[in-house]
Amino acid sequence: MTGYASGQSSAASAPAGTDAKSPPASRLGLEIRAVNSRFLDLSFRLPEELRQHEPALRELLTAKLKRGKVELRVSIDSTGGAVLADPSPKLLQRLNTLQDSVRAWLPNATPLSVADVLRLGTNEQPPGADAAPVLIELAGKVLKALMSARAREGGRLATMLLSHLAQLRELTRAAGPLVPQLVEQQRARFLERWREAMALTDGATLPEAARDRALTEATAFAIRIDVAEELTRLESHLDEIERLLQKGGDIGKRLDFLIQELHREANTLGSKSAALELTRISVDMKVLIEQMREQVQNIE
Repeated sequence: MTGYASGQSSAASAPAGTDAKSPPASRLGLEIRAVNSRFLDLSFRLPEELRQHEPALRELLTAKLKRGKVELRVSIDSTGGAVLADPSPKLLQRLNTLQDSVRAWLPNATPLSVADVLRLGTNEQPPGADAAPVLIELAGKVLKALMSARAREGGRLATMLLSHLAQLRELTRAAGPLVPQLVEQQRARFLERWREAMALTDGATLPEAARDRALTEATAFAIRIDVAEELTRLESHLDEIERLLQKGGDIGKRLDFLIQELHREANTLGSKSAALELTRISVDMKVLIEQMREQVQNIE
């Protein structure tokens, strides 16, 4: 099912060894988008410093989601209101000595930048270095909001499907009386032909044999167009779908199967049709079933 949820979380930690008036902070932004898919397809858009947390996020999502194309996106916004302490001359001298030692062995090493000096001087962690607890907690909250949004959509889909089930039941009940009527009409037609044949032959053919042949043809026709089994199976599938919708839970794949069975029975009903009205019922059924099929693929 489709759904969207987002959230933000601010985390601040005071840098060790400084007299900063306000600690440096970063804000995590997380959003989850889900669109329809028959299977679970996860994708992650994470900053490089948070890439290591992808397995934990994947485990969190797979524990709750079963179907859908889901994208989780995380952003880090560092606040600019932090006050940095002035590095002491002793610290600068120490960093310079260490840099000279490193470059004596690695002459191609990149020199320290001002940002490097400030970060080392304040012992500031790069954004996201210790974000795992905050990130997982935020992801859990956003996932919960997503599940609520999907549940609301699921309720709307269930209402629509129940409406289609009611229409299919009406069509099934309308199709039931048509077959006996067709059989009786065909039987009367065969007997009429038998009487016409008797009038033309002037008794040359045994009446009983001709009448038996007419009744045999009528019986064969009745067997050929009998759809009682198809209508019974349609009713059974409709009952099962309604039961699943009322039960809830992970029912998407089960509904997929039942929709296929509904379509098969509606096709058979159309292929056995011997009347225009029955053909129309079969077509109306297949239209409703196809609409249900499209929506059932959205249900988890």
